Amino acid sequence: MPLHISDLLARPDLDLSVTYDVPPRLLARTIEAATVSDLPAPGKWLQGGELLMTIGLLLPKEPAACRAYVRDVAEGGAACLALGLGQGLPYQEAPEPLVTAAEEAGLPLLTVPDEVPFIAVTKAVFDARAEEQRALLQRAFATQRRLTAAATGDGLRPMLAEWTAATGVGAAVFDPLGRLLAAGERAHRTPLAQAQDLIERVAARGLRGSASSTAAGQQLEVQPLGARRLRGLLLLTGRPDDAARSVVPGLVSLLSLELERRHLRDEPERRRRSALLSELLADEGPAAERARDILRSAGLTAERVRGVVVAAGDGTGGRTASAAQDAGTGAADGAAQEMAADLALAMPGGLVRVVDGAPGAVIEAVVGEDLDIRDVLARFAPRCPAGIGPATAPEAVRVSLRQAAGLLAVSRSSGEPAEARQSQASRLLLDLGDRRTLHGYADTVLSPLDLADNGEELTATLAAWLETGGAWDATSRRLGVHRHTVRNRLDRAMDLTGRRLDDPDDRFDLWLATRIRRGGASATGADGRPAAPPPGR
Repeated sequence: MPLHISDLLARPDLDLSVTYDVPPRLLARTIEAATVSDLPAPGKWLQGGELLMTIGLLLPKEPAACRAYVRDVAEGGAACLALGLGQGLPYQEAPEPLVTAAEEAGLPLLTVPDEVPFIAVTKAVFDARAEEQRALLQRAFATQRRLTAAATGDGLRPMLAEWTAATGVGAAVFDPLGRLLAAGERAHRTPLAQAQDLIERVAARGLRGSASSTAAGQQLEVQPLGARRLRGLLLLTGRPDDAARSVVPGLVSLLSLELERRHLRDEPERRRRSALLSELLADEGPAAERARDILRSAGLTAERVRGVVVAAGDGTGGRTASAAQDAGTGAADGAAQEMAADLALAMPGGLVRVVDGAPGAVIEAVVGEDLDIRDVLARFAPRCPAGIGPATAPEAVRVSLRQAAGLLAVSRSSGEPAEARQSQASRLLLDLGDRRTLHGYADTVLSPLDLADNGEELTATLAAWLETGGAWDATSRRLGVHRHTVRNRLDRAMDLTGRRLDDPDDRFDLWLATRIRRGGASATGADGRPAAPPPGR
């Protein structure tokens, strides 16, 4: 337990006394340390929470000067002031101006009798602080033992339950996508939606850091879980005390081990789904019903699917291709398998496999048409070239995968996933046009937005809406805003440009202008020579 002023007053061996009727709330102040000073202005030498002792050698006698002295001590953070009394010392009792000043300032003023040396008070304070630290360590060790015993059980929940019972702090574990895996009792008392933003921020950083915030007056803290890759996230709801705080790393380690164990336990299921994908792709022209049966057996019931190919060997979670090669083929293949496992977790159905490719391993996947595959790739395959095939019937997914593989070179060049659904005619138009002329055309169409206060935001929203084929939900997910926000921004953009989204010509003009702004035009002119950048670019 912390050491309070009242605890020191209760010790008969110290025989400390108060000089006025000190309120109980002031006597409940915590003593962090004890120090001695006879300086006339000791406040700047204090850190806070001290029992400041003095014999009053330079203590002022005038009331105004006493008030200034007490104010300096209080502003320095001292918990209380103690005056040493005795024969041969300046004071045999506390002077009235000092008592009055202390009472006015709300600073407890104690007296130390002649027979008690200051060192005895100092030792009493530090002995109590040492005992407090020993008790804290004992509680931490006891909590760690309870967590370790719970870790031998089955699953995450026993550990979370023991943690909450020992510390009073709620806890919940989520997977890398923010889906709840297990929760302790107190975790249900706080709406998990309040912590969603914090969870997503930590998930985006992987294992590189934690984050904390406050929601509805309650402290929230998120810690990443996993050994080499992010396996989950720990949400703590509440403020851990010092003992609980010292156990948080142990809790993170035990939960990480459990999630790694779960990951290894799921390996047979991942192999089964990989085999299902191989079976689906083995036949050049599978029957429609057979293809749908294979997808349904993996839990993928979408009417239309698309193929996705990721060049995992080009960079995995922050590792460059050369680093992977330096680590050896086994390490590179292992990284590809880990990435494939992450993608399988994020893709409904989990139809993912790793195949040998050049220059490194390639990940192939089949996903439903409605999945926001760009968001999944950005989170689990950052900086990796990726091709996204067109949506097809399940029996034709082999063709979609082939087109996706053909887009890897385009993705390497552009630095972002490439989709096969882009119009080849429009790409030809952009490549043949003079760059200066094309950018002048884009400026003519989009200049009203450039002049608006939030022009970049309006242009980005317009481009995202056009690229998703006018899908409001997909646009809102891509931008991370509500669909009503998307609609309001587009209404504003149309008001500024004088265009209409339901007019085919206007829609094409807007699409072409945004594509030019995004770099869809070639860096060469119509004559094949490098084109000079347009003015202002």
